[in-house]
This record gives sequence, C-alpha cells and structure tokens, in this order.
Amino acid sequence: MHETLKEIKSKFRLYMNGMISQSMRDKGMDYKLNFGIEYPRIKEIAAEYEPNHDLAQALWKENIRECKIMAGLLQPVDSFYQDIAEIWIEDIHYPELAEYTVMNLFQHLPYASEVIFPWMADEREYFQVCGFLLTARLIMQGLQLDDRAEAEFFDQAFTGLESDSLQVRKAAATALRKYGTRSKNNWKKISRPLGLLCKSDKPDVCALADEIKNEIEYCLQSF
Repeated sequence: MHETLKEIKSKFRLYMNGMISQSMRDKGMDYKLNFGIEYPRIKEIAAEYEPNHDLAQALWKENIRECKIMAGLLQPVDSFYQDIAEIWIEDIHYPELAEYTVMNLFQHLPYASEVIFPWMADEREYFQVCGFLLTARLIMQGLQLDDRAEAEFFDQAFTGLESDSLQVRKAAATALRKYGTRSKNNWKKISRPLGLLCKSDKPDVCALADEIKNEIEYCLQSF
C-alpha cells in the first residue's frame, strides 16, 4: 500500500500545475499539498487502478487534494458503510471536494436515498451541503418523493436558501433547480415560496431565489 501511494503521488507530481494550485490556495483551499491537477487528469490516473477499499481509505487520509478526489473514484460501494461515509463528510471542508465525492461515490450508494434527509437536517455545514447535492443527483436519476418526503424536502431546501453558509445556500439552490426542472408540476409546487423569497429583505437570498426562478422557467420553455 505504501508503494502504491508513493507511485500515485509521483504521477501527480508529473502533472502538477503551480498556477492552478496557487489560485486554489488564494481562494482558501488550504490542503497540506495541492498539485493543482484538473479533474479529468485525476480521473485518468485513477483509471489505472482497480477499485480497492484499503487504497481508497489510505488516499482519503492523505491531506492532499488529488488523493481525496481519487479516493472517491476508487472506493467500492459495497464496503462503504454509512458510518464511514459520515467520517468522510467530517473531513470535507471545500465545496469542490463535496461535489466530486457526491458525484463519484455517494450517489451510487445503496442507502443514498435513506441519508439525504438526516444529512440535510444536520447542523454541520458539509453534511447539509452533501445532503442537498446528493438529493440533486438522485432527483436527476428519477428519485420520486411521496407527499411527506416532498414536504420535508421543501422545508429543508427553503430553509437552506436562507442559511448563513454560502455553500449551504448554493447546494440547496442546486437541489431546488433539479427538482423544479423535472416537470411543470414540480415547478408549480415551488414557484410560490420561491416568489416570496424573491421579495426577501436579504439581498443575497433575493438574488439567489430570482436566479433559480429564471433558470427553471428557461429550462421548462423547451418542454
């Protein structure tokens, strides 16, 4: 395992991009090491290895941006239990990593639909972020919500739009966009509360609600 990790890191060094790495640091991405490698290249390198639980766990424990992204690509879903997923979320501090981990791993978990509501309701920032991003992904896959689940989703998402956390607001907005663009009926269900937020006395909330509304309406024009 040590030799494999060493080999992977040596490949990262070959593709290091100092300008991108510096730009990320300037934006607050304070990893111990950040090679600044673009995602498609990380995915290419990951494709050279078979999915492996121990390797993925070892990669995640490295405080290196590219290692953590690759961990989500190499972690088998059948050995990635909920308690491990939540340990990973506790170690997520940047929206980019949340997005890639949800896309590459969380959305494929057999229990994904069971964790979205506890995560959205969690007080911890990145549990909420992952909960909303995962909900968005599942909606894109055709997730059907019954009346009770739908009401809870609306409650969490509209509360999220007014969160003090910018990342939670953005993630909640993503989930609402995906829900609203699925059908005109879905749009009808959220148009009124969204319209009320467009009149919010909080400029950021008002602008975000207006942005969601305009995007959904534009997308539905093609239906």
